[in-house]
Amino acid sequence: MNKDHKTLWEQLTGWTYGVVGWINQYSAVRIVVIFVAIFFAVVSLVISDRLVSQMAEEERHKMELWAAATQSVTSNDYEESLLFASRIIESNTTIPMIQVNARGEIINYNNIDLPRTDPSRYLYQKLKEFREGYPPIEIDYGLGKEYLYYSDSTTLKQLLLFPYVQVAVFLIILGVSVLAIVSLKRADQNFIWEGMSRETAHQLGTPISSLMAWRELLVAQAVDPMVVQEMGKDIQRLEMIADRFQKIGSSPKLEPCDLGVLVMKAVAYLQPRISKGVSISVLEEPEEAVYVLASEQLIAWVFENLIKNAVDAMQSKGAISIRYGAGEEHAFIEIQDTGKGLPRAQWEKIFRPGYTTRQRGWGLGLSLARRIVQDYHKGRIYVRHSELGVGTTFRILLTLVPQTALVRQKFSYSEF
Repeated sequence: MNKDHKTLWEQLTGWTYGVVGWINQYSAVRIVVIFVAIFFAVVSLVISDRLVSQMAEEERHKMELWAAATQSVTSNDYEESLLFASRIIESNTTIPMIQVNARGEIINYNNIDLPRTDPSRYLYQKLKEFREGYPPIEIDYGLGKEYLYYSDSTTLKQLLLFPYVQVAVFLIILGVSVLAIVSLKRADQNFIWEGMSRETAHQLGTPISSLMAWRELLVAQAVDPMVVQEMGKDIQRLEMIADRFQKIGSSPKLEPCDLGVLVMKAVAYLQPRISKGVSISVLEEPEEAVYVLASEQLIAWVFENLIKNAVDAMQSKGAISIRYGAGEEHAFIEIQDTGKGLPRAQWEKIFRPGYTTRQRGWGLGLSLARRIVQDYHKGRIYVRHSELGVGTTFRILLTLVPQTALVRQKFSYSEF
């Protein structure tokens, strides 16, 4: 590759990365970039098509010259013109042609590679192909007429494919650039998430240790046992939160978990801690246990985020229904509320970090839930249905574990 070509490649690569950078930052620029890319593709096709048309016209002109030269050779008027005409005839080394008489019999051909077996049949097949292409050029000798059929040269055929190759190369470069930028952006996001999670878990460690020491002091001073018990529960809750952040900051260990137990634990924990105007019920419990491959702490965090989000959507008054079961490959959990609902345009936006429909809120709960489900558990979480004034249904899909080798765990609310 020479210096000029290398410079052009570097300019194209730099321009592509610059465009992709804008794409990631501004949604308006995305539309502009798409239209610009389409414009360049169309312009490239138009220019190449024009070049092909010009070359086709030039090749026909050459064939007309060849026909005139052939006619001049047969006239034998002048020796010099005969030599000139012969040179013109011999100059055609690229355009395949077949010359036939008035009866359609082949009398001459050029630039056609014949097979060793049955070359005559091959020539007439080529003649049939040529007739379906360009109209023949007539050669009139005065005593009779002959016809010249021809096809595109190899150069012209390659040029016909050139614009598509050009567009394909451009799209490949652009696609690779987009994937590279998106991967880098996601890697940066993962690094920030994991760093913040580990730091949060670390910072929670000190106050938790202090609270545990204060609890021991209260026990020693014979303070009301109910106060100490509730304080102990809160400490356990803080330890669980710290453990969750620690798991987000690393690759969590996934183990077979009873989905019914996870759901019941989340309901048992949240029911006494939310507004009394909100009821939570589990509908249609399957007869057999449903096991999923999951991190119990992280999936419980997802359930809690969705239930709390539903409570906020209902303004602390309404009903939450939970349904779970097993499909062919995935287990599903559906959490339905009777809140104000979401317009279709927000079904995907609510999972973006920082997006919230509340006046007060960070917009991180659903984003965290999606990260836990999709990145760590290779599952899926989405809005299955929502209707304004009626409510919203969230659906979670998790990897199903065959239950033949598992035994369902016993569970009761008394554990909490």
